[in-house]
Amino acid sequence: MDHGESAHDGAARNHLLLTPQPWVAGLTDIGRRHHRNEDALALTASAEPAARAVLVACDGVSTATDSHIASAAASQAVAERLAQPMPRDEAGEDDWLATVSRAFTEAAQAGSRAAAATAADGDPSPPSCTLAAAIVEQGMIVGGNVGDSRVYWLPDVGPQRAVQLGTDDSMANELIRRGMGRAEAEATPTAHAITRWLGRDAPEDLSPHLAHLRVEEPGWLLVCTDGLWNYCSDPADVWDLMQRAVAQRDGTPGSVVEALVDFANGQGGADNITAIVARVVPWDVAGQSVPAR
Repeated sequence: MDHGESAHDGAARNHLLLTPQPWVAGLTDIGRRHHRNEDALALTASAEPAARAVLVACDGVSTATDSHIASAAASQAVAERLAQPMPRDEAGEDDWLATVSRAFTEAAQAGSRAAAATAADGDPSPPSCTLAAAIVEQGMIVGGNVGDSRVYWLPDVGPQRAVQLGTDDSMANELIRRGMGRAEAEATPTAHAITRWLGRDAPEDLSPHLAHLRVEEPGWLLVCTDGLWNYCSDPADVWDLMQRAVAQRDGTPGSVVEALVDFANGQGGADNITAIVARVVPWDVAGQSVPAR
């Protein structure tokens, strides 16, 4: 597996494209209205498409001190834990998923410790961040989050199979759970108030909201911060956005993330924007990737 790439501090972070392998790319961008980029990302990927990848995005909480430092530290710590081997061929699926679940929780805890370590003593508003992460492992995808950054699976077959992997920790999601429609809930004044995060004052339970699936048709795995999904939230709408992004340029992951960020900036770019994509194809029982039909 590629040793990975991550985004840290400096002017390069204002618009930084990472492509650890041709089938995976991530882009973080300052947007149009912020004076610095508080998003961060970290990626690892195998040379063989769809064999193994780790995708991590962290969104610094803008109301906390120096959260751009916390998000960079957390994204790297999370990626390092999730990059540790978790081979599927050494255990049954249930045992493997239990191992992955533990790894995600340990990764979130490691990310939270890394974010907390960036805080100054006595800071009344210590740096913090959200987390969204996904792994690809031989035709299986596991994704989840702490906070309101997101993971989507967008199969080529159509928008009816598009899903969000995980559940927002936000006041908007609390309203949705109580029966309010998604669009209405996400338009409320407190929609983006998060209920869990990473950092010194994080809640005790940092187990990510996880979901998994077996890849049965080619598609795109997307990990993003709310700087993107603010403008396109429902999985079916994100699927449509992805199709437009693929069609606009040459369809490579690097061009796709550029198109997604351009879309968000074209809508106003009110927040920092991070989009990470992996082009994933099915994996047959012999352990070899198979081409799209």
